[in-house]
Amino acid sequence: MSKPLKFTTATIRRARRALSHATTIDELRAAQAVLLPVDHGLSRTQTALALGVGEATVGRWLRIARAPAAHRGKAAATPRPWGGRRRSLLTVEEEKAFLEPWARQACTAGLLIVGPLRAALAQRLGRPVRASVVYRLLERHGWRKISPDTRHPKSDPARQEEWKKNSRRWWPKPPPPSLPRVAGVD
Repeated sequence: MSKPLKFTTATIRRARRALSHATTIDELRAAQAVLLPVDHGLSRTQTALALGVGEATVGRWLRIARAPAAHRGKAAATPRPWGGRRRSLLTVEEEKAFLEPWARQACTAGLLIVGPLRAALAQRLGRPVRASVVYRLLERHGWRKISPDTRHPKSDPARQEEWKKNSRRWWPKPPPPSLPRVAGVD
């Protein structure tokens, strides 16, 4: 079970005032996020279930409610943007430094194989890494995956057609379909 939520009397007073003067549903729910644990002893999980939101949303509302008066207001009520690299393994500069020797190798060979790059990244991080992580890393730095061509450069379409016409059959021809028999007719 989670820890009981604790609030100052000033926070509870502000929440009760906000509850009676709320103009939007979010303001109402933010006030309820404070008052439900105080009045009914609900945990954060139970409060989130009662309000129909996630626990993280309740946490954001509580953080705004507990903020000092100078930090509250329009700027505090607007949530921070969701973007950003929240689970980055390396910084962008570290990624550039890591890819630099591979870029030189790719310039001379004209090709980069992901397997050795993946193994080197796993060794650098000290844990296994999925191939998708490597592909996203390369995409972030402007590299692109070049798919193999649909045909071999040394293929000869005329020889292929000639082989199809003159090659020996390895299976028997299927028998011709028989005519259906009609009942009563001989």
